[in-house]
Amino acid sequence: MSQLLRVQNFTVSSDGFGAGEGQSLEKPFGHADPGNLLAWAFATDHPPINRSEPGGRGLDDYFTRDYGRNIGAEIMGRNKFGPQRGPWQDYEWQGWWGDEPPFHTPVFVMTHHKRPSFTLSDTTFHFVDGDPAAVLAQAKEAALGRDVRLGGGATIIRQFLEADLLDTLHVAVAPTKLGSGARLWESPDELLDRFHQDVVPSPSGVTHHLFWRK
Repeated sequence: MSQLLRVQNFTVSSDGFGAGEGQSLEKPFGHADPGNLLAWAFATDHPPINRSEPGGRGLDDYFTRDYGRNIGAEIMGRNKFGPQRGPWQDYEWQGWWGDEPPFHTPVFVMTHHKRPSFTLSDTTFHFVDGDPAAVLAQAKEAALGRDVRLGGGATIIRQFLEADLLDTLHVAVAPTKLGSGARLWESPDELLDRFHQDVVPSPSGVTHHLFWRK
């Protein structure tokens, strides 16, 4: 089977924003409250960040449990790695993810300002300057036959959609409005010219949108 480029568990507000305005070191999601936006994922038994107490094992957990399945590499935008802009001023700071990042694969951070690669636990971050097709080629090679996850944010996902490189997407729409920020879409119907779609409401209040290439 060919390697797929997959978006998984990416969450947007009901008006299509993946993050709010004013992202900073103290507020990675800008004016958006990640506790509201990502409540569905953190309540599962397989949340994005490990915790000691058990969580729910229903529909939402099915998606969070699937996060690492057959993933060999991740691509993310610089905004997902950290809030800095322009040339790197400090190589000591190594991202929002702590000493045990949740990726467990090579990660390719798209940026116009390269810096040396580094490894934290079993995740190695590479900083690459290239168009989506070139970066995807690097990630697929590093994935050793497994799929590549496109982690976001919204701007990077839109770039890969515009380049027609995405194979599948799972987007969770949370029941909260942001009004402004980094927008993925105005309506999920924008993708229906190229993708099949299933829409699955969850008891948690989010609605899961599943897309796969026609």
